[in-house]
Amino acid sequence: MITSLEGSWCLILGASSGMGLATAQELAREGVNILGVHFDTAEGQEKAAVAGEELRAHGVQAHFFNANAASARTREELLPRFAELTGGSGIRILVHSLAFGTLLPFVAPEGEPGVTSRQMNMTLDVMAHSLVYWTQDLFTAGLLREGAKVYAMTSAGGARVMPSYGAVSAAKSALESHVRQLALELAPSGIAVNALRAGVTPTPSMERIPNSGRLAEYARGLNPHRRLTRPEDVAEAISLLSRTDSSWITGNVIGVDGGEILT
Repeated sequence: MITSLEGSWCLILGASSGMGLATAQELAREGVNILGVHFDTAEGQEKAAVAGEELRAHGVQAHFFNANAASARTREELLPRFAELTGGSGIRILVHSLAFGTLLPFVAPEGEPGVTSRQMNMTLDVMAHSLVYWTQDLFTAGLLREGAKVYAMTSAGGARVMPSYGAVSAAKSALESHVRQLALELAPSGIAVNALRAGVTPTPSMERIPNSGRLAEYARGLNPHRRLTRPEDVAEAISLLSRTDSSWITGNVIGVDGGEILT
C-alpha cells in the first residue's frame, strides 16, 4: 500500500551537502521532518544553518547537529534527543551518506605516502561500519520500527577499481555486505535495508578524488542520458521507495545512475 510521508521523520547522516542535503530538501517538500548529522568547519556549519532554515520554510521541523557521526559518543548523546524530538513516532527513513576517507594508493611511488593502517581503518569505519552501529542503536532504542527504510550510499567502486580509490572501494564493498546482513536480520521486524548505487555525481566528495574532472567527462559520455547523475536523482529515488510500508524490496544494491553501469 502506498502511504503518505507527511509528518514522518528522516535521519540523514551526512546532511549538509551532496546527496544528503538533496534528500533533506526533497523529503521536506513531501512534509517529512528532518534530523541531520554533519561534521563541518565553521563555514560548513553556516551552510547547514541556512539549509535548516530553508527546510523549515516547507512547514516541517529540521534539526541539524554538528558532530562526528562515526563516533559512539555521538550516538550515545543524540539518540535520547532524537527520541524526544520525534515524540515517540520513531524514524521512518535512515539515510547513511557519509563520505570521508583516504584517497592514498596502496602502493605509492617512491618518496610518496601510501595508505596506513589507521587511514584504512578510519575509511571503513566511517563509510561502512558506522551504518551497522547506527542501525543497531536506533533499533534497540525503538526508533526503527515496522515500515522503516534504511538506505546506504554506495558506488560502482564496490566492484570496480581506479588509482587511489582502493580504501574507498573496500569500504563500499563492506557497506554492501552490511546492507545484505542487516536486511536479513531486520526482515522479521518489517524494516527494509537497501544500498543505492548512484552514478558519477558532482558532489564535494567527488571533487576530492584525483582527476575527478576526467572521470566526470568519461561518465557523461558513457551514460545513455548523456549527463551525470545529480544528487536530486538519488533524493527522488529515496522518496519513491519510502512511500510503502512493505519491506519486500530489501537487501539490494539499486542503481540510480540513468543506465551508466550498463555501458
